[in-house]
Amino acid sequence: MTVVEVHWREDAACRTADSEELFAKAAQQKRAKAVCGGCPVRTECLAEALDNRIEFGVWGGMTERERRALLRRRPDVVSWRSVLESARDSAMPKAS
Repeated sequence: MTVVEVHWREDAACRTADSEELFAKAAQQKRAKAVCGGCPVRTECLAEALDNRIEFGVWGGMTERERRALLRRRPDVVSWRSVLESARDSAMPKAS
């Protein structure tokens, strides 16, 4: 695990959450996704799950089902971290 990987985990909104909440099933997944809503490292978390094909739990605001569907739609992506960070950066307002 690199320093960057450790750093984003320290800033995660879920770092103090009960792990059972994050690995919930069905309707309880909405609560887990709500934790991700304002998380400052949501992009890094989602990239970690997609790049490493993590199968279980809510990561970066997406359930395992949502991540599987995204991976099927975009099998060509080599680095989700690059894709997601680029999308995030282009969506941010430019400073004048």
